[in-house]
Amino acid sequence: VQLQAFGGGLVQAGGSLRLSCAASGRTISSYAMGWFRQAPGKEREFVAAISSNGGSTYYADYRFTSSRDNAKNTVYLQMNGLKPEDTAVYYCAASPRPWKATMKRENEYYYWGQGTQVTVSS
Repeated sequence: VQLQAFGGGLVQAGGSLRLSCAASGRTISSYAMGWFRQAPGKEREFVAAISSNGGSTYYADYRFTSSRDNAKNTVYLQMNGLKPEDTAVYYCAASPRPWKATMKRENEYYYWGQGTQVTVSS
């Protein structure tokens, strides 16, 4: 599975962005999908996860919402009320494992995209 995250950019504090993660090479309809981010000088951290059918989700912050369109092989991350501390590179990841609470952990994911930069100005 190849993943490509896009949709990042520069936004003012309080604004919104929607990131997309497009998959190729294999359908992701049976994969749980996760979003993580890494700010400069910090470790990568969990942002959101969504089950294969979209029926279950986990979030680190409820300003963010994940959704998916399996017909388009694409997952989305809607980010609202953005803050300067949300500035980071955002990554999407895919896991073939059954949905569980540990989907917040990086080691549950087998495939990773390249990331897209989100910069929030104050």
